[in-house]
Amino acid sequence: MTSARCACGALGLILHERPQLIALCHCFACQRRTGAPFSANAFYSIDCVEISGTSTEFTRTADSGRHVRMHFCPTCGSTVYWKADASPRLIGVAVGSFAEPSFPPPAMSVFEQAKHSWVRLDETVESFHGLPGGQS
Repeated sequence: MTSARCACGALGLILHERPQLIALCHCFACQRRTGAPFSANAFYSIDCVEISGTSTEFTRTADSGRHVRMHFCPTCGSTVYWKADASPRLIGVAVGSFAEPSFPPPAMSVFEQAKHSWVRLDETVESFHGLPGGQS
């Protein structure tokens, strides 16, 4: 069991299983969401997550035309988790919200067509120009 939370602690998650996937994303939407050159994301089965506190939801339309619902703390503004129509059985959680330096490393890096030229990743991280399988 592990937990994640926003900066002020008002919005939190308890996760009862290990993540199914840990990935970096370089898309412009993630760059804007995080204010960083890429996002670090852990994906869990929706069934293993307990959410506490109130979130504000922002829905954006992905390049695929499907919706992604971002949940952030209405007090401090931290985006803690999101749900995507493309993967309804998963919940994405911002790795930074765990504040855990020993959190497992990412297995893949996606949307590298938007990756900043100075970002260097370990050779063990599988790289994709878009999404795996050629999806965008």
